[in-house]
Amino acid sequence: MLKNKKIVLGVTGGIAAYKAVALTSKLTQKGAQVKVILTENTQKFITPLSFQAISRQPVYTDTFLEEDPKNIAHIDLADWADFFLIAPATAHTIGKMANGLADDMLTTTLLATTAPVYIAPAMNVHMYENRLVQQNMQKLDDLGFHFIEPGDGYLACGYVGKGRLEEPEEIVHVLEQHQTRQQQSDQRLKGKKVLISAGPTREPIDPVRFFTNHSSGKMGYSLAEAAENLGAEVHLVSGPVDVTAPRNVQLYSVETAEEMYKKMTELYDDMDIVIKAAAVADYRPLQTFDQKLKKQAGALQIEMERTKDILQALGERKKQQYLVGFAAETNDIRKYGLGKLEKKNLDAIIINDVSQEGIGFHSNDNEVTIITKHGKEKTIPKLPKKEIAKEILQLIDEEVRKKFNENS
Repeated sequence: MLKNKKIVLGVTGGIAAYKAVALTSKLTQKGAQVKVILTENTQKFITPLSFQAISRQPVYTDTFLEEDPKNIAHIDLADWADFFLIAPATAHTIGKMANGLADDMLTTTLLATTAPVYIAPAMNVHMYENRLVQQNMQKLDDLGFHFIEPGDGYLACGYVGKGRLEEPEEIVHVLEQHQTRQQQSDQRLKGKKVLISAGPTREPIDPVRFFTNHSSGKMGYSLAEAAENLGAEVHLVSGPVDVTAPRNVQLYSVETAEEMYKKMTELYDDMDIVIKAAAVADYRPLQTFDQKLKKQAGALQIEMERTKDILQALGERKKQQYLVGFAAETNDIRKYGLGKLEKKNLDAIIINDVSQEGIGFHSNDNEVTIITKHGKEKTIPKLPKKEIAKEILQLIDEEVRKKFNENS
């Protein structure tokens, strides 16, 4: 249930921190990707290297340590997470969370995440029973945070009572139960076959050079994950990307526009919903070379020819499919989007302005406007692409149900 799930594990400064290494190991064995945040006091009990060796992922200790100038670390990490787990959670950290304080890497990331947050307290029995601590936990519970109750037993301080960090196996089980409930709670696309294209294409010039574009595939892969979570049978046709395919999704890897055209048209007839999110090359070199082109004096001219218009072809042969296209534009985005909606016989177009900073191809965020052929329009403000994908699939589901009712 946790395979390919992205989990941020926050470890706070208590003696139970040593159990967090075993917890990291258990989660990793389940197939999860685990990135660990250690508070300053935690490092007095255990080192970052221990977690890095187990998780094979970076360990975060300082909110001001920005190693990648393209991203803000705590925001990037907050958006990355499918789950946020704090184990052990001290009374101090629980108090900061309950009052919205953010003064280190852990608490700043927590305030920025939209992922479900699980808190596993560990402390002295009297601290745990203190009314202030109980009030803070109740406040967080009311706000939708999830608690993993500590166990009863012998505590490091010598007392016997409630306050011992729950065992790693049980914490893993709680997360698996959450995932099961999430999948069972909303299966609105169960029985539907969904075809999605994602990423760029590469058009070769010679064995070492090619034409491509800036598409990262993140939007298409987010749509595939959202559709699978809603119970659909998902087929993902992807150009070359550095994104991991969602679990239980049938992945078809392609390189060129021609390969993507063939695979999309091959799968198309049997589909219920088709979303073309890929950024397919409009042109390719008329002539390709078997050997590497050598530098030469003067300019190099490469004659280009049009590739097949995949979306146009799908629109022309559309039958029962609900067909959705993307219009990634830099100017007059509404005009060009509406033109594509009509010209290519689409049921809906998703328009986004890729020239805006923070919502371009490689960003984790997006901002889109969806327009259907019946004139329904919805603008989704800047959100993580995973959240955008959920909104898009919800609207498509509503439209598909309406179309079915009209035809029945």
